Amino acid sequence: MTDELDHLKSALRATPAPDASTKAAHLELAQKSFAALQENTSDTRQTNKRRTSGAGLIEGVGKMLNMLTARTALATTSGLVAVGLAVVVVLPQMDGPEPMRFGTPVSVTEPPIIVEELSSPLLENTAPAPEITADMRLASPPAAKAERQGISVTGAPELGIIAGANAPTTFHTDMDVQFADAPPNTESFANEPASPLKVVADYPVSTFSIDVDTASYAVVRQSLMAGHLPPAQAVRIEEMVNYFPYTYPAPDGEAPFQPTVTVTGTPWNADTQLVHIALQGALPEIDTRPPLNLVFLIDTSGSMNQPNKLPLLKQSFRLMLAELRPADQVSIVTYAGSAGQVLAPTRAEDRATIMAALDNLAAGGSTAGQAGLQQAYAVAEDMADEGDVTRVILATDGDFNVGIHDPEALKTFIADKRDTGTYLSVLGFGRGNLDDATMQALAQNGNGQAAYIDTLGEARKVLVDQLTGALFPIANDVKVQVEFNPATVAEYRLIGYETRALRREDFNNDKVDAGEIGAGHAVTAIYEVTPAGSPAALNDPLRYRAQEAESGPADELGFLRLRYKAPGDDTSQLIETPIPLQTAAKSEAQFATAIAGFGQLLRGSVYTGDWSYSDAIALANAAKGDDPFGYRAEAITLMRLADSLSR
Repeated sequence: MTDELDHLKSALRATPAPDASTKAAHLELAQKSFAALQENTSDTRQTNKRRTSGAGLIEGVGKMLNMLTARTALATTSGLVAVGLAVVVVLPQMDGPEPMRFGTPVSVTEPPIIVEELSSPLLENTAPAPEITADMRLASPPAAKAERQGISVTGAPELGIIAGANAPTTFHTDMDVQFADAPPNTESFANEPASPLKVVADYPVSTFSIDVDTASYAVVRQSLMAGHLPPAQAVRIEEMVNYFPYTYPAPDGEAPFQPTVTVTGTPWNADTQLVHIALQGALPEIDTRPPLNLVFLIDTSGSMNQPNKLPLLKQSFRLMLAELRPADQVSIVTYAGSAGQVLAPTRAEDRATIMAALDNLAAGGSTAGQAGLQQAYAVAEDMADEGDVTRVILATDGDFNVGIHDPEALKTFIADKRDTGTYLSVLGFGRGNLDDATMQALAQNGNGQAAYIDTLGEARKVLVDQLTGALFPIANDVKVQVEFNPATVAEYRLIGYETRALRREDFNNDKVDAGEIGAGHAVTAIYEVTPAGSPAALNDPLRYRAQEAESGPADELGFLRLRYKAPGDDTSQLIETPIPLQTAAKSEAQFATAIAGFGQLLRGSVYTGDWSYSDAIALANAAKGDDPFGYRAEAITLMRLADSLSR
C-alpha cells in the first residue's frame, strides 16, 4: 500500500512532459470516443439534456475520460483544464440606483457582454491552469461600463460562469450577488433624548407646541412588518399616540377646539398618575369649505426609482383626486436635476389630464430640492385667490442633495414663505435614505403636516379619510402650557414632544411659531406626575431653599393654558382650565396610554420598570373600543411583533 501511495504522489507532483505524437493520438481518441458515445458521427444528437441544460457535452467528456488509463487521464485532464474559455457574462441594465437583490427578477434587453478570454494554448499543460473565480475582471468597453456599476459576486458559481442580466429574458439569479455601489443606509431622524423628570419646585411650568404629524408611527409599523425593531431615534411617541382617531368631546362654543383633561393611575407605576390632555378640533360642514388650490411638488430624482416610492406616490395621488371638488385646482411641479412644471393649474374635474401627467412621471437625476420648492411656491402664489386655501404637498424620500439641504436653512426658507398664506405638507415615501429630519423641518415650519406613506392603505388614511383635517386648518400656532401645583405634585415628565418643546416665555410671544390643528383633528398629550409625598419620587428634597414654594389649591394638580390663532389672525387667544386631582378612567385615554407605553418600550425608557409588551397588549385590548378602520387592531398586532422581536 505504501509503495502505491508513493507512486501516486510522484505522479501528482510531476505531470509527464508533453509529447506531440502522444498528444495528437489522445486528441484523436477523445474525438472518436465522444462521437461514439453520442451514437451519431454526423448530426447533433437531439436529447433533452443537450437542448435545455447543456449537459450533453459534459457527460460525453466525462464518459470519454472514464475510458482512459489513470496516468493518461491525469495528463489529459491537466491539458483540458488549460483550454481557453470565452465566458459569457450577462449584466443587469439598471434603470436607477436600486440594487438587484438575491432572487429578484430582472428584465433585460441589451446584448450579452463578453469577458476577455481566460486562455492558454489549447491543451498546453505546461502552463498553470487558470483559476476561474467569481470576481473575474471585465474587459470589453460594454463590460467595463458594467463594471463601473459596481457589480461584484461573492458566491462561487461552478465553472466561474456568472449569471447576470442583459439576456433577452427574465430570470432569477441563484447566486449571492451584491452590488458594490448599492447606496448605504443614510436615514436620519429628528428626535431628542426623552424628556427628563423635573422637580415642580424648580420647574413648575411646562410649555410645548402641539403636533398632529403621524410619520413616526408609519415608520415604526414599516420596520416591524419588515421583521426588525425600529431605530429608537425614529420613535416619536406623540406621533404614535396622535396617529389614531379618538372620540373626544367636540367643541360646543365659538372656540375651534375643546380641551378635555383626564387624570388616571399609571399602569407601569402604581405610585404615579397620568394627566391626559386632549384637544378635539371642530369639523365644519364640508359643503361650506373654501376652494382648494394644490401644488403637487414631486421628487423625481433617481432615488425615487423604487416600487415603494414613485409608483406608490402616483397611486396615492390618484386616491386623493377622487376627493377633490370640480372647482379645486391642481398643478404638478417636479424636481430632479432641475425643477419644472409638468402640469399647469388644472381643474380637478379634468381628472384624465391630471392622471396622464402623473403617469408620465419618471425618476432620474439628483435632487434639486431648493429649486423645486421655489418653483412650487411661485406656482401656488399665482393660483391663490381671495378666500381660497392654497397648499404645496411635497412628496419625497427626503434626499435633498442639490441646493438647500441643511434643515436649519430650509427652516428659514419655509418660514419666510408661510407668511404668504401658502402652507406646506410633506409626504415621505420609501426607506434607506429617508431624511426625516429635513421633512420634519419643512412641515413644522410650513404650517403643515408630515406623514409617511408605506402602503396604499396608509395613503387612503392620510389623503382620503383625513383629507379635510390635513388641508383645512382651524387653529394656528397652538401652544400648551401646564403649571403644576407644588402642593399636590412633586415631579412630572412629559411623554414625547421632545422636538416640540418651547421656552416658558414663548407661550405669550405671538411671533413664535407652533403647530396647527386641522378640521376634525384630535391632539393628545400625556404627563406622568408624582404626587407630593409619593414613594415614587426620585429626587430628594433640598436642604437649603431661598423660600418655601407657595402652596396652591389642594384640589388641583395644576392649571392648563392654551393659546391659538384663528387662521389669518396675528393675535392669539387664550383658553384656561384647572387640572383636577382625579377623574373617571375613559377608554380613549386608556388606549392612548397603551400606545404611549408601547412607544416608551420601543425607545428603551427607564421609567416603565417591569412593564412589558404583554402589558401594553392587554391594556390596548381592554380599551380598544370602537375600531371602524382597524387601526387599533393593527397596533395590537405591531405590539405582538415587537414582543417577539425583542426576545
